[in-house]
Amino acid sequence: MPSNKVLVVEDDANLLETIKYNLLKEGYSVVTAADGEQALAAARGDKPDLLVLDIMLPKLNGFEVCRILRKEMTLPILMLTAKVDETDKIVGLEIGADDYMTKPFSMRELLARIRAMLRRSKLFLRSDETSIKIGELVIDIARHRAVLSGKTLELSPKEFDLLVFLARNKGLVFSREHLLEKVWGYDFAGGTRTVDVHIRWLRQKIEANSTHPQRLVTVRGTGYKMEG
Repeated sequence: MPSNKVLVVEDDANLLETIKYNLLKEGYSVVTAADGEQALAAARGDKPDLLVLDIMLPKLNGFEVCRILRKEMTLPILMLTAKVDETDKIVGLEIGADDYMTKPFSMRELLARIRAMLRRSKLFLRSDETSIKIGELVIDIARHRAVLSGKTLELSPKEFDLLVFLARNKGLVFSREHLLEKVWGYDFAGGTRTVDVHIRWLRQKIEANSTHPQRLVTVRGTGYKMEG
């Protein structure tokens, strides 16, 4: 069985080689790029299973690379940032990153994050379900897409994962902490605000009126549930 392929985009040559070395030791296939333009070419040509993406890059920064790739593919994206400002982290999540790490970081933690992200991305493909239907909303699990009233929705991988989890458990209420654990993983470094942000994006895409949601409902003081 072929190993998972990881694309690492980092302009610090020493860090790039260190990450590559450790990934190869873990049995991954590794592709590298040192700037934003190379990153786009490698992602399109090599079709990696996961992208490790630095924010501060020559030519195109990591935010731009993430924004472009999110329109083209659904691979998990782990962003690396040298800044501790929460704004950068939220921006990364808003444009479609699945997780982030702040430099400096331990290689052990990076490898754990990569394993967890790949594991979660595969869980949705193991289900016997091929699709879930909630009214006019059809979630095609095998093809990793959602269609509302005949129109395909543009969802990030994490939005899709969150939608699938809530749809599979329709009518059940989940706290933000529970959703973080089940959809992002127990080792995710972000806080519960991440859940609120993704819920807001989903509502904008699946609700006729996102300020008065009918499908994705807030249960005050508890969390969220899917109705329909």
